[in-house]
Amino acid sequence: MKLNKFYANFKLKCLYIILVLIELSDSKAEVPRPRGVALSRAPLYDPDTNFTCFDGSKTIPYNQVNDDYCDCEDSSDEPGTSACAGGSFYCLNAGYKPSILKSDRVNDGICDCCDGSDEYSGRKTCVNNCQEMGKAAREEAFRLAELLKVGKQLRAELSQEGLKMKNEKQQKLGELQKHKEEAEKIKSEREELKKKAEEVEGKALEYYKELEEQYKKQRAEKEAEKLQQEAVENFKKLDSNQDGLVEIAELQSRQSFDRDRNGEVSEEEAKLFLNNQESVDLETFIEKSWPLMKPFVKIDSGMFKPPETTSEAESEDLQDQEEELKVEFGESEHEEGGEEDEDEDNEKEEQPEEHEEEEHYITYDEETQKLVDLASEARNHYSEAEKDVRSINDQIRDLEQSLKKDFGPDEEFASLEGQCFDYTDHEYVYKLCPFEKSLQIPKSSSSETNLGRWSKWDGPNNNPYEIMLYEHGQNCWNGPNRSTRVKLSCGAESKVTSVSEPNRCEYAFEFQTPAACREVSSAEGKDGDLHDEL
Repeated sequence: MKLNKFYANFKLKCLYIILVLIELSDSKAEVPRPRGVALSRAPLYDPDTNFTCFDGSKTIPYNQVNDDYCDCEDSSDEPGTSACAGGSFYCLNAGYKPSILKSDRVNDGICDCCDGSDEYSGRKTCVNNCQEMGKAAREEAFRLAELLKVGKQLRAELSQEGLKMKNEKQQKLGELQKHKEEAEKIKSEREELKKKAEEVEGKALEYYKELEEQYKKQRAEKEAEKLQQEAVENFKKLDSNQDGLVEIAELQSRQSFDRDRNGEVSEEEAKLFLNNQESVDLETFIEKSWPLMKPFVKIDSGMFKPPETTSEAESEDLQDQEEELKVEFGESEHEEGGEEDEDEDNEKEEQPEEHEEEEHYITYDEETQKLVDLASEARNHYSEAEKDVRSINDQIRDLEQSLKKDFGPDEEFASLEGQCFDYTDHEYVYKLCPFEKSLQIPKSSSSETNLGRWSKWDGPNNNPYEIMLYEHGQNCWNGPNRSTRVKLSCGAESKVTSVSEPNRCEYAFEFQTPAACREVSSAEGKDGDLHDEL
């Protein structure tokens, strides 16, 4: 009986202790603090003592905290009102995540906190939707966690691939440097052989060079003689009165010199061919007039006839063509090449003769020809060796530049080099080629606008690999050179998800890639007063 009574008293005492503990725990959960104060700063606001401004400049009675009058210069006495211009208001947002507002947004008629605590005056009724926002945030967090899980696995694979690529490049660079030594040795040997062969060739050709100069001189004399003979023949044809002069009236009788195709040769047109004189003698005709007349005489030879009626535009085109012929023959008095555009039939008749003359070279004796062939072969071999060395140097340069690039701490971005990713909007196709360039291509044409070349990583200190910077693109009209900032985010595949131009000639790309999937430490970008209430 006594034992039962003892157990009953013991149970009552235990129940009493439990109730006391529950009451104490409830009282501790509700930490007393003024409105707008974060939990971490609650101890700084003790209702049992006077309040001291955070900057230590003043101490005021506690009942002046949140009295809608700014006493402290640092605004610390008005965390829950808009009295202080530089103050801040803490939203608890239970069920979602806390936030901090500027004090001028308190009781401004706009619901900024999802729990509505910033609009406590009653002028604006706010709906507490923190639970719904918290649920959506948790679902999004779960999705991102799953994406990060998959992305980290893909990132590890990309990292392995990048490290393998780096190792292969280093090995190839070593091989190329060895090949370069061999190639340069071969080049030097072939250069020496080329010099010796050219020395022997030069001595053997000294005699033939003199013959060739004589031949060229004779050929030039023949051409000059032929041109002069042609000029004399045409002078006689034009000098209809046989007075030894070609005059304006004699040219006006020839439709060949009607430059504007108006049916008559004006005095001005005739003077153009007569060196702006009334008449010219044979010497002046040969030197000045015939080079200008020759194209028009050829045109009027019957093998090419202008249309009887031409529009003004066509007439201008004909004049332009004739002007080109005039200038060409005016600059070179005995150049036969200008006749190629005069008429096709005449060209067919004259070209074989000219072709034979152009290919008429001095014939070498058998021994000299062998020396020339050996020298040509030596030059070809040297050119091949020089080309090989140049190719090896180009490959070495490209590999060294690639190895200097920062592909991330684990080479996870290396596989993006050499690839390009397109993004299309209503007007343009944008192309991002990581570590090389960014481009803009209109849908209506194939012309490319360079938006910048790879410059550097430009992300924040805690994650420099978040932003790619491309600079020194094509110059804007009356503006700076174009540039592009590419923001990277975690994704299951590599792709451009958006493109914008926030400022003139400054472009912003959003780019997802598994290479950007990494764990973010809890300390990165977090405010000490903000703790998720999820």
